[in-house]
Amino acid sequence: MIRDPETLKLLVNLIERFVNEKLIPAENQMAEEGKLPEALLEEMKSLGLFGLTIPEEYGGLGLTMEEELLVSMALGHTSPAFRSILGTNNGIGSAAIVFAGTQEQKQKYLPKYASGEWVSCFCLTEPEAGSDAASLRTTARREGDQYILNGTKRYITNAAVSDTFNVMARTDPDIKGARGISSFIVEKGTPGITLGPIDKKMGQSGSMTCDVIFEDCPVPARNIIGEEGTGFITAMKVLDRGRLHISGVSVGVAKRLIKDALEYAMQRKQFGVPLSDQQLIQAMLADSQTETYAAECMILETARKRDNGENVSTESSACKLFATEMVGRVADRAVQIHGGAGYMSEYAVERFYRDVRLFRLYEGTSQIQQIIIARNMIRGAQ
Repeated sequence: MIRDPETLKLLVNLIERFVNEKLIPAENQMAEEGKLPEALLEEMKSLGLFGLTIPEEYGGLGLTMEEELLVSMALGHTSPAFRSILGTNNGIGSAAIVFAGTQEQKQKYLPKYASGEWVSCFCLTEPEAGSDAASLRTTARREGDQYILNGTKRYITNAAVSDTFNVMARTDPDIKGARGISSFIVEKGTPGITLGPIDKKMGQSGSMTCDVIFEDCPVPARNIIGEEGTGFITAMKVLDRGRLHISGVSVGVAKRLIKDALEYAMQRKQFGVPLSDQQLIQAMLADSQTETYAAECMILETARKRDNGENVSTESSACKLFATEMVGRVADRAVQIHGGAGYMSEYAVERFYRDVRLFRLYEGTSQIQQIIIARNMIRGAQ
């Protein structure tokens, strides 16, 4: 921890109040309109939510990993789409600059991200490169003091409202794997950028994703993040942190689902008694509580290791795998406890059931996490 417990408690309590008093009441509006209400966006900015993890010297709060998880769990008590708009500024949209950017890049971009003046996004996935991200085809050809980008990125969160794009592109066509990939900051309004239509998704309405197409898009050479060929390596460091963050959100959502399911079970009567008196209902509640507690312990322990400077690649993947799969099971049980009502949109569990399905896909699918864990195990045993 970099803050005394009392200060941290005040921060988490502030966010919990904001979630309970402002965000939860706006969940239906967000789902129906597919857009964050402007008043809530401005309040998020004023609370500093866009700069939670950005270093204090650049206007952020500079949270440690453990502190970030406590905040992400608090934000998880409401629709994941609310977190999405600010999540990229705190995570994959800014982290590469924090980790490997030049001082000039940090001073130019990080204060704007921290205040919410600018929104960032992370452009890695492509039509033919998802889980196999190292096979991406977007190219960046050096011409004098600039690079020329060509390629298409897919399912890019916040692209429609972003002011900058953190783009992974191949700078060395002779190197087919990860070592030929570099990372660039591309500003909105640069010639050659085209945005596709907003994607229609299963869930997380309000979290806007779309394609980003680069056609002979010129980017100043000073906007490369780190050295040529190090972009993918930096991206993997970014995703290690992002996977822990998503794990924290998963725990928060699971706690919300348990709360809603328990309240419903105590109020709804069947066979003359509350559902909560039925032992098979109790079993589903108990399993959900146990798995959520296990995930919370995992992620906080891993966060402490990371804050101590330890390599937590395996642990981060284990957390992401377990926590995201866990919240899917909790959501399924919550719908089951609600019975037919759980299939109706008037209850939040119906929306959450669809929303949490994405957690097992983005920032590395569950299967990719399994591969990372197993490969690290084998490498460690050799």
